Amino acid sequence: MLMTHENVVSLLDYVKIDRFYVSCHFKCKVKNKTIVSIVPFEPYDGKIVITFKQMLRNPIKSYNRYYHTPITIYGNDCHETIVLKAFKKVSNKFTWNQEEEKYIYN
Repeated sequence: MLMTHENVVSLLDYVKIDRFYVSCHFKCKVKNKTIVSIVPFEPYDGKIVITFKQMLRNPIKSYNRYYHTPITIYGNDCHETIVLKAFKKVSNKFTWNQEEEKYIYN
């Protein structure tokens, strides 16, 4: 079974975001077990290019473009979100149950 947002988010119990890390708590409601996955906080996967000339001409616009880039914690349109990266780290602790159509703790 593919890891989809719907399947993974149904396990999500708690998310804590700090300056350097994101910790996701995945809870299996069938066995009442919680697994914590900690991934580095990666605010932007792409590349932000700001030239020196742009910084001199529009310093506030350059600042906003660099520091206010959106972060995808969870989203249907993005396939590599922080929640999915965190679940991939602990996915070996879960198995897909075909009858209940959800992940269950081993």
